[in-house]
Amino acid sequence: MSAWTVRPLTEDDWPQVWPWWRETVEAGETYAYPLGSTSEEARALWTTNPPGLTVVLHDEGGEVLGTATMGPNRPGRGGHVGTGSFMVAPHARGRGVGRALGEHVVAWHRAQGYAAIQFNAVVETNAAAVALWTSLGFRVVGTVPEAFESRRHGRVGLHVMHLPLG
Repeated sequence: MSAWTVRPLTEDDWPQVWPWWRETVEAGETYAYPLGSTSEEARALWTTNPPGLTVVLHDEGGEVLGTATMGPNRPGRGGHVGTGSFMVAPHARGRGVGRALGEHVVAWHRAQGYAAIQFNAVVETNAAAVALWTSLGFRVVGTVPEAFESRRHGRVGLHVMHLPLG
């Protein structure tokens, strides 16, 4: 593994994130964000305001290899359970970037005092994500059938995955 740093996303990071954010969403296999989003729309969809946080993982040369969002899953009385979303640059996949971001998000939620983390919509055919989250201790607690329109597979389920932090 290279020397990677995880830090909050800045204004200057978005031009690196945007091309592969768009590519990932337009591929139609992992995210239900609207197709054809502009850079500004995508940034508004991806970035999280306090008490949440959006981060990037970059290498020692400053190249952004991945990004994650984290924070409360629901407001108010549901705010003790966190959530997160992750995206890795296509050329950086398979190098541990997703795992590093996942570990960071779990540690952040623990440090912030969350009781658990719930992922609301892990596409069941996204085998890499399901395997990664399972390896980090998450388990599938339910699947909403045919809730995602996969470009390749048609209608597939969305897993709800859960990790207790207590």
